[in-house]
Amino acid sequence: MLEKYVTMLRRYGLIALALTLIAPWSWGMEALPTLPAIPKDNPLSAAKIELGKMLFFEPRLSWDGTVACNTCHNVMSSGTDNRPVSVGISAQKGSRSAPTVWNAAFMTTQFWDGRATTLEDQAKNPILNPIMMGMPDQDYVLKRLRAIPEYQQKFSQAFGGRDAITFDNIARAIASYERTLITPNSALDRYLKGDKNALSRQALSGMKLVEETGCIACHNGVNFAGPDAPVGEGSFQKFPTYLDNKYVKLYDLLADSGRFGVTKNESDKNLWRVPTWRNIALTAPYFHNGAVKTLAEAVRVMAKTQLNKELTETQVDDIVAFLNSLTGVFPEQTMPHLPPEVNASTVGDK
Repeated sequence: MLEKYVTMLRRYGLIALALTLIAPWSWGMEALPTLPAIPKDNPLSAAKIELGKMLFFEPRLSWDGTVACNTCHNVMSSGTDNRPVSVGISAQKGSRSAPTVWNAAFMTTQFWDGRATTLEDQAKNPILNPIMMGMPDQDYVLKRLRAIPEYQQKFSQAFGGRDAITFDNIARAIASYERTLITPNSALDRYLKGDKNALSRQALSGMKLVEETGCIACHNGVNFAGPDAPVGEGSFQKFPTYLDNKYVKLYDLLADSGRFGVTKNESDKNLWRVPTWRNIALTAPYFHNGAVKTLAEAVRVMAKTQLNKELTETQVDDIVAFLNSLTGVFPEQTMPHLPPEVNASTVGDK
């Protein structure tokens, strides 16, 4: 019954207000695990992770050979491209900012509008998107990879069988690699595990503020992106909730209807998946349209549009200090060697 009530409040953009009154700190902050849940139909293996990493960096999964997953989700940095909106093949601009791939394995829906339920589902979408990677269809993707002998070998090692290069297996391999992209041991994680010296006095003040102000009502759980839920049941929030302020027009926050574009339900207009706070200090610019350049300004916007509260500059600085404590330790990444095509090129060739 409680879950149904919370779902209703979230849908209509009231959860932050309701949980602020109930006591938001009861929803809790959790340290990040070192390993996410692994789906039974896609168990991890070293061969699969190695293949997935190669495919994540593989620009030949795009029509003109210029865009890889890593182009928009740079794992050598923040897991984003730090652009307002991403740029795909032929310099085409998308309509939304790229979410970070770091810790995406802890999200129970993918994309800003939650249109993909799993990492596997998400991995398929950009490859066939005409703006992002622009491949004409699944068969063409398979034709290109099957023309590369080393990929035939790598897929066989990862999945078994002679005809292992399938579109589903491409997605399974990429998702397997992405499940290794975890950034544990942030200052806050260490604090939650008992190291009471891990947070500065300012960060502690900011932690208290996000609880008292109501931010933690939506940004909670291990990823600070909503409470744990089954895969496919993402945490969504109306944004903006309060419209009578300068930020709605200044940052054009109503131009994109969000989840409505997926469901066509009127109640889903301007509904968005709650983004993670982890490593948020590194993932500017902010919000679905990348319209806000600084974390301090993003804090002001959220306080006013979601909670109808004005924060002092000291309060903003303290909350920013707390959010900086969520920057984790990034596992070292090395560039993979991609297998060459032999005697010919298939890039841009139908």
